[in-house]
Amino acid sequence: MLKTLLLAIIIIAICTVLLCIKVILVKGGRFPNTHIEGNKGLRKKGIYCAKTEDRIQLQHRNLYDRLKEE
Repeated sequence: MLKTLLLAIIIIAICTVLLCIKVILVKGGRFPNTHIEGNKGLRKKGIYCAKTEDRIQLQHRNLYDRLKEE
């Protein structure tokens, strides 16, 4: 049991180091932006995250609201 736990901790430590090797070794290195807004292809297609979609919908005014302002 102890050997298995120790082996699991070592494997997790190695994986963590390998995943963040760019961040550790490269000056100014950082993890890649995997968020929807960080993807140029999705931005070109007009695909946004849920928060941005909600913000756009809140800014959208229908004809009744526009006429009411005038």
